[in-house]
Amino acid sequence: MSLHDQHVLMLVLLLLGLLAGLASGFPVAFVLGGVALLAAGAGIVLGNFDASFLEAFPNRVFGVMSNETLVAVPLFVFMGVMLERSRIAESLLEAVAALFGRVRGGLVVAVLLVGAVLAASTGIVGATVVAMGLISLPTMLRHGYCPRLASGAICASGTLGQIIPPSIVLVLLGDQLGNAYQQAQLKQGIYAPETVSVGDLFAGALVPGLALVAMYLLYVLWVAWRQPERAPALREAQPRSLAQLAKAILPALSLIGLVLGSILAGYATATEAAAVGAVGATAFAALYGRLGLRRLFEVGTETVKVTAMVFAILVGAALFSLVFRGYGGDDLVHEALASLPGGKWGAIVAVMLLMFLLGFVLDFIEIVFVIVPIVGPVLLAMGVDPVWLGVMMAINLQTSFLTPPFGFALFYLRGVAPPELRTADIYRGVLPFIVLQLLVLAAVAAFPSLATALPDYLYG
Repeated sequence: MSLHDQHVLMLVLLLLGLLAGLASGFPVAFVLGGVALLAAGAGIVLGNFDASFLEAFPNRVFGVMSNETLVAVPLFVFMGVMLERSRIAESLLEAVAALFGRVRGGLVVAVLLVGAVLAASTGIVGATVVAMGLISLPTMLRHGYCPRLASGAICASGTLGQIIPPSIVLVLLGDQLGNAYQQAQLKQGIYAPETVSVGDLFAGALVPGLALVAMYLLYVLWVAWRQPERAPALREAQPRSLAQLAKAILPALSLIGLVLGSILAGYATATEAAAVGAVGATAFAALYGRLGLRRLFEVGTETVKVTAMVFAILVGAALFSLVFRGYGGDDLVHEALASLPGGKWGAIVAVMLLMFLLGFVLDFIEIVFVIVPIVGPVLLAMGVDPVWLGVMMAINLQTSFLTPPFGFALFYLRGVAPPELRTADIYRGVLPFIVLQLLVLAAVAAFPSLATALPDYLYG
């Protein structure tokens, strides 16, 4: 057997080992690192793996820990958890529901609008879906709303945190695509490579994200108009005073202005803006009298848990990518994508389909850290715009969050939904919203300027 055939066999075993480890339920970070070490060890014994590839691992780990962009992750997580635990999000939903409650479909409209605002101020999917499910779902069911429409809207609004900046997905994609873009340019002999930043992706995702919110709202209003029995008005809804509305809405809107506004205006990097957001969320929680030592400890503990998971997966993925590259996996991926019919577009469709299918069984963090470093340099070397590619990947991952039977948003809602809500209603309820997401994905694919025009205008 030739060395090339041995490498192909080891790559197949490496991927099969990864799938088996993930299916076993073992922690993903340890599966990535453990399978990679086993494959590397076997290759060293058999003489078909160069152990010098592993010498780069300490530098990779140090690079992860000293990466300024990734510092935004714990800060954005802290901001989102603080808004949830201090009940600022709950106050916002109650105020907007009171504002639209007397309109047909008003509660669903409120859920979508608040979901968009929370996405633009927290960027955490699980927290948003759980909060919406606990606060709004029992109310909608009690007032005769269609269970499918109510559950579908909650899941869809919660996943807006995937695409509307500031988003943890966009932060991680920005870091990984930035590295992949530099690798692609270096392979092409460009030794002064351009960069793509998290701010570029934030700007690129803004228009598609708002378009998605608009399509959600139009669909809900259309359903309420054609089938009013599915989304009745609340006659007993009590409107809030202007002062009450301002008190509920001010924290979230202020955080959006501070965080997103400072990034888009070029006054702050994503990490600096995340720090401002974390401090701002804490200040609002204290101002509203909802911050004590116990709650601060809970927020800090949850932030540490999420951050440790993210960075552990990133370190494991770094080792996995090194071993994958040591067996020539990047060259094989390049050859496979380049040989697909349709050229660049064939490769893009194949990658998007792969990420969509992996979204059934893997979290977005794992997909970003494992798949993007492998396929990113190949696609970018073909001339794909990095900002457009990042936005396409973010929308794709958002769609996988909703798709039955394994969409994570569905599990989040099922965990907090009343027992009388059937799982089948949740599955059927998200289908129209999945179609809307796919339409936006197709629109961005057909008209790349939807993702690239705003970054070009803001940053040239």
